[in-house]
Amino acid sequence: MEITWDESREAFEAAAEWFVATSADVGDRWGALGLGEWDVRALVGHASRSFVTVEAYLAKPPEQVDVESAALYYRATRSLARGPGVAQRGIDAGQALGDDPVAAIAELADRVTALVQRSTGDELLTTIAGGMRLRDYLPTRTFELVVHTCDLAVALGAPMAVPPSSARHAMYLVTELVIDDAQSADALLALTGRRPLPAGFSVL
Repeated sequence: MEITWDESREAFEAAAEWFVATSADVGDRWGALGLGEWDVRALVGHASRSFVTVEAYLAKPPEQVDVESAALYYRATRSLARGPGVAQRGIDAGQALGDDPVAAIAELADRVTALVQRSTGDELLTTIAGGMRLRDYLPTRTFELVVHTCDLAVALGAPMAVPPSSARHAMYLVTELVIDDAQSADALLALTGRRPLPAGFSVL
């Protein structure tokens, strides 16, 4: 499956719109259980970093490309993703949304999707894994928005209506990660109803 830059932008924008809309349904439940040790505010704050990092990383262009794909990005950052700092960054990001998190999220999403719209995909940015092209990094942000909006929908008891274009791109990335880790047999057997996934199975 070859993904064009226009398709990638569309998937990101659709995921962003769904995240913004779902966040707007939180109401007075910002302190409710979100995911793990996060409350809803921290979960939303963590997901909002999908916008923040695009903007911040583009402001620091690298001298070279170190990571050539979204799948390689996740492989390179697995140990960091399991570190204790992730939980605190989510909490801090949630607090940074201020007294009107819904408005803050909508403004952030509008600003970053406009930035992505103006981009060609060839721009270089410095990620925690090293230098990347925007076209290779953006699918990781779409994936994060999709997964964490699903988390948020579960926390709120809201429908998990993933936009089709976003779902397609997120599932493509999952497939790449499953294949890279030689987990395709387990995934295929589970998806076709043969047997459940092994305990602790994750592509991350």
